[in-house]
Amino acid sequence: MDRDALETRTLRYLRWLVIAGFVLVTAFPFYYMLVLSLRPIERLLLDPGALIVSLQEFTVDTYAEVLRSRADGGQGFLGFIGNSAIVAVSAAALALVVSIPGAYAVSRLRFFGRRQVSVLFLAVYLFPSIVIAIPLFVLFSRLGLRGSLIGLILVYISQVVPVSVYMLKNYFETIPISLEESAAIDGAGRLGIIRRISLPLAAPSIMAVALYNFMIAWNEFLFALLFLVDRPNRWTVSLGLSLLSNGVEVPKTVLMAGSVILTLPIVILFFASERLLTEGLTAGAEKG
Repeated sequence: MDRDALETRTLRYLRWLVIAGFVLVTAFPFYYMLVLSLRPIERLLLDPGALIVSLQEFTVDTYAEVLRSRADGGQGFLGFIGNSAIVAVSAAALALVVSIPGAYAVSRLRFFGRRQVSVLFLAVYLFPSIVIAIPLFVLFSRLGLRGSLIGLILVYISQVVPVSVYMLKNYFETIPISLEESAAIDGAGRLGIIRRISLPLAAPSIMAVALYNFMIAWNEFLFALLFLVDRPNRWTVSLGLSLLSNGVEVPKTVLMAGSVILTLPIVILFFASERLLTEGLTAGAEKG
């Protein structure tokens, strides 16, 4: 066997070995969490290292307890899921309403400081969230928005709009300007060009940004803790899970069931739109 063939075969085996290693590292914790959530606590205490759930010990009582309302003796996660869905969907949709016109303006219009806008957008992420958390907490308390989902939605919008504008700007710049000029010659106005030309062509990137914003809002914890900690009926899933983990009387199997409920929607959403998300996030990278 010559050297090139040996290197090719070695690299092929190494590639699959690395892929298998990454899959093991990322998938095993979720699998073990799922196994723990499907076992009764007494069986878990007897054999905590078991990686397979037998039919004799398989149970979904932990999920029933997690989803059941607190008034009925459960953990109230069904309400938390509803709150998280409202916040995440609203933040993702409203962020797009703001980001799409802003990204289009930065990519197509000529104005003073246009080149510096993108840098300013990304500069927001140089500051840790904790730096702006206290000022936002004081501001929203004075405005009477602390403890409300509306206030949390506004915070999330302010967090995701800069990177949304940056990603959408890069994609808009890949759309040939000749298409828009042809539409303008045919009598279309600026809004008509955006609605009929730019938005349809930018749909993959728009969907990718929407999914990204949704995932950020669904998983966020710090601002949810600051704004909603004293309003249990408005907790999000991440906040409810964190406070659930601090309860010594809560079985770990119930805690794992809550973790699965928090993680599963994002996992399903990611795999259902993986190609769209990848294409949208990398589109325009050569011009970014």
